[in-house]
Amino acid sequence: MKIPSGSACAKLRLEIPGVCGYKTGMTFWDRITDFITRAPGSALSAMVEAIRTVFEGDPQLRRRVAFSIAIIALSAKMAKADGVVTQDEVRAFHEIFSVPRNEQANVSRLYNLAQQDVAGFEAYAHQMANLCGYGGPNCMVLEDILDALFHIAKADGVIHERETEFLQRVAEIFDIGDDHFEQMLSRHAITGDGNPYLVLGVEHGAPFDEIKRRYRRLVAENHPDKLIARGVPEEFLAIANTRLAAINAAYESIEKAQVRA
Repeated sequence: MKIPSGSACAKLRLEIPGVCGYKTGMTFWDRITDFITRAPGSALSAMVEAIRTVFEGDPQLRRRVAFSIAIIALSAKMAKADGVVTQDEVRAFHEIFSVPRNEQANVSRLYNLAQQDVAGFEAYAHQMANLCGYGGPNCMVLEDILDALFHIAKADGVIHERETEFLQRVAEIFDIGDDHFEQMLSRHAITGDGNPYLVLGVEHGAPFDEIKRRYRRLVAENHPDKLIARGVPEEFLAIANTRLAAINAAYESIEKAQVRA
């Protein structure tokens, strides 16, 4: 049984009157834009600290804003670590981050701030882990951020050594275990053609009923509605679609092997 990898999700509108002085009816991107305009100073670190106080009364909204800024800024830091930004990487960024045309200038501003900021990516990753995460190892929100960075890094057909080191260090800061990191490597087919058993997180030769249960659990955990519920903005739901496509492909590969056996 193949479970669809897409989902028709309604446009997310964060209409919370009286929070941080925002007006009722403002969209998520209205609030991002307003936040960027209000944020003190030009340093990225100052902007990150502002998230904590500006959205203090609404942890869920704070997490959504922080998630968006984390993807923009960490991808900029990763590009700086690699030493070059390719058109493939720019295209991959827009594949996983659907930005309204009239908001692209604000995204560019954040991206440039991240590249110009003298602060290292590690200090910033620690800040974002505290803002986005729920505490404890293998936080799924932080895995979503890392997954998006993988998607951008592999866009030119190869993950360069510096990018790999960057991703591994971010995973350490995010407290993402080695086994989860290896799953991401395989899911993005960085290690050869990808190991379907590793993608699903099951042992090779495991009973098919166990594999099926694990597959259904992964599909449920990575459904777009679940991502929204844990604080991923709708603009990033392509993360869920690409991940589900890899999970479906891994399951189908194992299922076909079982039929042939």
